[in-house]
Order: sequence, then C-alpha cells, then structure tokens
Amino acid sequence: MKKKIFVTRRLLKENEEKLQSLFEVTLNKDDKIYSPQEIISRSKNYDGILSSVTDPINADTISKLSSSIKIIANGAVGFGNIDIQAAKAKGITVTNTPDVLTDATADIQILLLLGASRRAYEGRIAAETQKWKWSFDFLLGKQMSNKRLGILGMGRIGRAVAKRAKAFGMEIHYHNRSKLSSDLEDGGIYHKDLKSLFEQSEFLSINCPATPETKNLINRETLKYLKENTVVGNAARGDIVDDEAMVEALKNGTVFAYGLDVYNGEPKIHPEYLKLKNIFLLPHLGSATKRTRWDMAYRATKNLEDFFLGKKPQDQVN
Repeated sequence: MKKKIFVTRRLLKENEEKLQSLFEVTLNKDDKIYSPQEIISRSKNYDGILSSVTDPINADTISKLSSSIKIIANGAVGFGNIDIQAAKAKGITVTNTPDVLTDATADIQILLLLGASRRAYEGRIAAETQKWKWSFDFLLGKQMSNKRLGILGMGRIGRAVAKRAKAFGMEIHYHNRSKLSSDLEDGGIYHKDLKSLFEQSEFLSINCPATPETKNLINRETLKYLKENTVVGNAARGDIVDDEAMVEALKNGTVFAYGLDVYNGEPKIHPEYLKLKNIFLLPHLGSATKRTRWDMAYRATKNLEDFFLGKKPQDQVN
C-alpha cells in the first residue's frame, strides 16, 4: 500500500507525476499558501509532508500534527521555517535540499549587489519616464571591480558568491562560525567577528542561514561597524536584517544601497523600502530557474522515497 504524502505547494508537472508514481499524493493545484491550521487539518492521517519555505511549521503546529506523520521533506536549502527540535521530539524526520540551488542563488546575489551599486532602480524609473539626460554626473554608482567583498556565511552559497566575485577582481573577506580549510577558503581572509569583517567590507553579501542566533544579526549596533557607503546584498533570509535599522542606515549614508530578494513576512515588504531610491528589490527569485526548482522537488521526493524504503535520507537534518 502506497504511503500518503501531503504536498503544501504546487510543483512542476514532472515532479508531481514522479511523486504520484511513488505515493498516494494530495497536491495543491491552486498553489494556495496554507495556514498552520490548514496544514494540520489537511495532513491528518498522512504519512509525510512535502513542505516549502513558505510554510511556518513551528513547535505548536508540529505538536498538533497527526501522529502518523513521520517525515517532513522541506523543498528548500534552509529549514528555518521548521522547528527541528520539536520535530525530533515527536519522532518526525526533517530533510532539506542542499546543493541544488547554490549556483542559482549565487547568481542572484551578484545581481543584487550590481543592481544596488549601479542604481538600477533609479535607472529604470528614469528610462521609463524618458526624462533623463546624459551627463558626467548622471546616476553615478559604485563600481564592484577590485573592491573588498565581505561575505557573511561562507557555506556553499557564500563560496559560490566568492568565486563569482573574483571575476570582478574583488578581494574576499568572510565571517563564518569557524575558519574554513585553505582549499575551501581559496584565498579568502577570515574574520572571527562581525566588527572586523564589516570594518573591511566595501560590499557585503549576506549568505548565512536563518537561525535563532542570526535573527536580526544586522541591527543598529552591528551596522555601525560598516564603512560609510557600503553596498549590501541579501539573498539569504529577511529576518537576518532588522528592517528599521537598515532603513535608518540607508537614509544616513552608512549603507549606499541595499539589494534584497528576501523579506520579513513575505510577500509583505517593509513600507519604507518602497519609498527609498537606493534600493533594489526582487521577489524571492534566488532559486527561480526551471532546473533548480525541478532539482529541489526531485531531491525532496528522493528523501521521501529513501525514508519509506527504510534508508536514512541523504539530506536528513535532525
């Protein structure tokens, strides 16, 4: 008898067909974002859940899940939307999908830094209104070439950003929970604390995972460490940045421009960001290539398949 899987978001057609060949599946044809209560009620008596980063599966939600749920396969590289300890305590395995979105997200991070530093938002407005006039001082931005790039979080995505940044001749500085081996570091300069990293960074790439320790890591105090007119890009998670503090820094010139693809309370955006010109916004496109989204769902499906075959899933996180 096939195991029953509840899928919280619509997947690509090929991925849904693969799931249906392996399991008894309930799909989300309307791609509605379910509330915690809907996840609880709709997954009742199911064996597993294939979730998305948009699903807030906290301790309270997990405590109310049907006792038949044995695995939550999160279709994302991160798993900050799931209370891992609560899941473990209830005997629920949690998996993620690392590696598959590294390149796509690193590409977006470079786009964020470029779009912010070269004032792309202001340029788009000027072009659309057709009221611009070329001059030597028209929309002058900051050049990435040969600058110092600080990378906050030197995991797979952070290292992929560093690789791309080197094509611009950038000098790589990074802060991580621990110093990397020389081969992974690949010439990057390690900083054991934020203050040291921020003081050296002319551009800052936020790539650390969302954890209780990193929530609001970028705040009024830490922003004071930045060099004046730093360009910041965030393709990690919105809650790493204190929005009020960032708005203040954008207004006072501590931050020259901010490029972001992730937000607190998505899809909502802090209203002040929408009023500022020195900002470059994208609607969470980090993994938005067909190949990457296919790979994410495939990897989540493989984790489910292995689990119900009695194997340890490759990407188990608890």
